[in-house]
Amino acid sequence: MADPEFQRTVRLSEVPRGQMRVCRIGEREIVLCHTREGVFALSNVCTHAEARMNEGRLRGLSLICPLHGASFDVRDGRVLSAPATQSLPHHAVRVVDDFVEIAIDSTRNRSTSP
Repeated sequence: MADPEFQRTVRLSEVPRGQMRVCRIGEREIVLCHTREGVFALSNVCTHAEARMNEGRLRGLSLICPLHGASFDVRDGRVLSAPATQSLPHHAVRVVDDFVEIAIDSTRNRSTSP
């Protein structure tokens, strides 16, 4: 399998620690979450009710949906609390020369029910 292709998005300095920022890669809307453990990239659409995750809250390593309060682990997108049952697709991230780069690998990001 080939290495994923990373795409440059925003400067890391534009996403302060403890904050989120939305970016687009093609047709996908991605939410970047800058935590004390690093920067993580997830789908910006909740798997439960299609709310925009960037309108929710980032609490440590938890991303909380603004609509019904489902929470997800920013590191891997897994569900931490209901009502969501499907993980958020997450994407590989790296920082190069102060730019956040994201790789979209559709084969490893398919959501599945537990």
